[in-house]
Parts: sequence; C-alpha cells; structure tokens
Amino acid sequence: MVDPFGRSIRYLRVSVTDRCDFRCVYCMAEDMQFLPKRDLLSLEELDRLCTVFIEKGVKKLRLTGGEPLVRRNIMSLVRSLSRHIEAGRLEELTLTTNGSQLARYAGELADAGVKRINVSLDTLDPERFRALTRRGDLAVVLAGIDAAQKAGIAIKINAVALKGVNEDEIDDLIRFSHGRGMDLTLIETMPLGEIDGDRTEQYLPLSLVRRRLEETWTLAASGHRTGGPARYFTVAETGGRIGFITPLTHNFCESCNRVRVTCTGTLFMCLGQEDARDLRAPLRASEGNELLAAAIDEAIARKPKGHDFIIDRDHQRPALGRHMSVTGG
Repeated sequence: MVDPFGRSIRYLRVSVTDRCDFRCVYCMAEDMQFLPKRDLLSLEELDRLCTVFIEKGVKKLRLTGGEPLVRRNIMSLVRSLSRHIEAGRLEELTLTTNGSQLARYAGELADAGVKRINVSLDTLDPERFRALTRRGDLAVVLAGIDAAQKAGIAIKINAVALKGVNEDEIDDLIRFSHGRGMDLTLIETMPLGEIDGDRTEQYLPLSLVRRRLEETWTLAASGHRTGGPARYFTVAETGGRIGFITPLTHNFCESCNRVRVTCTGTLFMCLGQEDARDLRAPLRASEGNELLAAAIDEAIARKPKGHDFIIDRDHQRPALGRHMSVTGG
C-alpha cells in the first residue's frame, strides 16, 4: 500500500477497546462515556481485519486501546495473530499498555511471540502517579514491568511531558529506564478530546526539554528506528536511548508509514485529521474480503500529507473532538 505522497504503509495500529482502567488527566475526562459493547468489532472480526492488512503489506502490528489488556479474552486474539509471525508474513506483533495487567499476561504475551512492548509511565512518584491516572497504583505497574522483563519482553517506557507536573522527573525517568535496559520516549501532549483541564497549562515543548537535558547529559543523534515517529538519541552517560515524539514543535508527518483502526472498525489515515473510512460495513457485508480490501485501498489513496495540531492560548479547544482512547493510543 502506497499513499498519494509515496509513503509505503507498513504499520497498523489497532485499538481493541476504548475502555481503560486509568483516567489519565491529559487523555480522558474523569467521567468518560465509553462506547456500547455492541458497537465494538468482535475479536474474530479484528483478526480478519488485521489479516487483510497483513496480506496488503503491513509488517508491524500494534494493539492499543484504551488499555488493550482489559478487553475480555484479548489473549485469544494475540495468539491467533501470532500465526502471521510464525509464517513470516508479519515482522512484529506488539502492544502499548499502561502496565496494570502486565503481571497477569506477560508470560502469555511472550509465548505468543510478543518480543517488545511500550509501557506508559509518566512518573515514579506513587502519589503523583495516582493523581495523574486518577486511580492507578504505581507498584502494580512496576510489578508488571518486572514480570515482562522476566518473561524476556523488551520494554520501552513512554512518558508524556507535562509542564509543572513531571518535568522535574525526566532525569529520574532516564536513570530508571536506562538502568533497567529500557529505552525512554518523551511525548508532547496532543490536543485530542475534551478533558477536565486546560492543555495550554499542560503543554511542555520537547525542544525546551531537550535543551535542558543537554545541560546534564550528552545526547548523540541515533539512527535507531522502531517504525514509529520517535527521533532517538543515545545518552553517552548511560548508553541508553531517549526518543522524542513531537507532534507540535516538529511534526513527523513526512515519514508517516502508519494508519489506525478503531475498535469499531473506523480507519483513520491520520491521527490528527477527521477524514476516515468505515471498514465495519464492508467487513460484515460479505464472507469474502474483496469489499474490505477495496475499502482499504480507497482510504489509503486519500491519506493526507499531515496533521495540523496547535496548542496555544488562541486554540484552547482540542484539535479533534475524539479522545486518544477512541482512536487508539
């Protein structure tokens, strides 16, 4: 699959649920209204949809949410999709998780061929963690990280940089992550969905963070790539890597090789645009995959060049009404 700008689409992110057991302040409102379960694709439908994308050239598949591991019977989907790894059609099956269920599922994930995951962790302070997530337990997440590493799964820590919240912890997050052999990626908050706070108060430009880090650490540009939008640097003092995802200060659209499918079967060709294609109807219209494949081709043919995220005092409303948990984190 090649989009109108010559970018080969080889990376699919699939949200298996919009539900999450956390309510992170930059991601969700506290009183979230989740989708009716009847609107979600079944696990069998998700498997079929992913398979068609793999047949069309996708090599990396990431399961997301919400929190993917709270979806009932999620491991049956992971085990089924792992057949594409065994057959050599898929290079990587991975997921992004908040870590709350990792202690329970780490062994099964490893057995299903999951070799690498992303864990969202914005703070190492237990009280701050509970405040940020509104209900999470840091000790549970750390135990999940332990279990995943014991199972042989490589972990990358994702941290959203929040002004006045965790900006004083970034050095500690580097030490923690690199001390355990984990890369760290910092992410700018994204203007998706209504939340209870003001994102202009949360927004911390990573260009500023990087300048601050260079006062303490020696950063050297790295050619390391994971298929996602992060630009990586090696930290000389630790030997570990730090990545920067900067949708606002420097967008990463020119090399975008990704599309996203929601748990209801809506294909978003760009995280930051509203244009989308319903895949649920063609998926359910026939036992064959011809209609689904044609719908995917039509959508890829209109993938936009990039997004238009802005956060400032003149743009306080979210760029898009949907939450990140709906699109897939």
